Amino acid sequence: MIDTIRNAWKIIDLRKKILYTILMIIIFRLGSCIPVPLLDPAAMKEIFTSDNSLFGFIDVISGGAFQNATIFAMSITPYINSSIIMQLLTVAIPGLERLQKQGEDGRKKIAQITRYGTVVLAFIQAIGLYFMLKSYNAVTNPGLLTAVVVIFTFTAGTAFLMWLGEQITEKGVGNGISLIIFAGIVSRLPSMAQSLYAYAKGGGIGLIGVVALLIMIVVVVGLVVMMNEAERRIPVQYAKRVVGRKMYGGQSTHIPIKVASAGVIPIIFAMSIMSFPSTIAGFFGVTSQTGGFWGGFLKIFSSTSWVYAILYFLLIIFFTYFYTAIQFNPIEMSNNMKKNGGFIPGIRPGRPTSEYISKTLSRITLVGAIFLGLIAILPIFINLGLGINNFAIGGTSLLIVVGVALETVKDMESQMLMRHYKGFLE
Repeated sequence: MIDTIRNAWKIIDLRKKILYTILMIIIFRLGSCIPVPLLDPAAMKEIFTSDNSLFGFIDVISGGAFQNATIFAMSITPYINSSIIMQLLTVAIPGLERLQKQGEDGRKKIAQITRYGTVVLAFIQAIGLYFMLKSYNAVTNPGLLTAVVVIFTFTAGTAFLMWLGEQITEKGVGNGISLIIFAGIVSRLPSMAQSLYAYAKGGGIGLIGVVALLIMIVVVVGLVVMMNEAERRIPVQYAKRVVGRKMYGGQSTHIPIKVASAGVIPIIFAMSIMSFPSTIAGFFGVTSQTGGFWGGFLKIFSSTSWVYAILYFLLIIFFTYFYTAIQFNPIEMSNNMKKNGGFIPGIRPGRPTSEYISKTLSRITLVGAIFLGLIAILPIFINLGLGINNFAIGGTSLLIVVGVALETVKDMESQMLMRHYKGFLE
């Protein structure tokens, strides 16, 4: 990775793109320090005492902007949700499916719809966030004008981040939205190290516990890299065809199926559902410390309980299968192979081929789903085992950071190949 960055720096065009990307990330971090007017940052931090994992996750990917009540508090999560909704609607609505198959023009139209959806979702989320902050007495001067200022500031911050990410994708290196999330998570490393040091110094955890935690992080990073690159290759053979005086086909290829093809999307889906009760309760100022029926209910579904961990794990497995079923269509893959004279060795074309692909996909998805589930509930085990609350760099964060880093390096390598630069291959 270091050699790839060093070789890319030697190319003038890529050097400009890298510098442009760094500049955009610096702007993102500067914006994360600009406070929203009429909000009390001290009261904002009380949200994190209600064990709301969704808000904790938003704060992690926003680089602490959410907890500090800055203009980028909602981060880029409305864009992520809008993109996921568009992917689901593309499968459900034939018109959008045809639009996606129209090439570059169709993808541009879908991207434009996604932008509009991002603004709408950001506005709705900003409204809910304002009323939640109001219930926590975080709004200094509640009223209509204050609501307008806070809501539109949050919405504008998300819209600006979306534009910033698109600029990085177009003029920089890698996927802009992913790099913004990457920068937000990595920016929490110093504060996490400081909190761990203070916790260890106070006697909360011994030297053996710190060493065990660091070793576990290294092991998890290695596992994430391995699972992110792991894939099952289904061999495909194409029959020879004679068209005129030319012969086509006769070649061997494969269908790559990634073990973790769903990425972090099932985790986001499951987290949203599991955080729904505490999010709704937060709008009315009810937390797990309130007591009574609802306080006990929220305590059972808090992000540090075994019930939460089990349901969270099962939901991730379900959504992994659900999202994989949307992304892959074994019947369509089988028909396309049959039309082009392709077949899997030892498997008859048609229905047997689709059944074989479906069976293989189901087994691979199970491995990926269990891996995602274990990675997602890793912070819960850290909390129960070591007593460290609000562990900033959890399994989900590591999954995002490693995935974005690998994809960015691959993007650099592909751009170097386009410029016929082969120094990084040596």
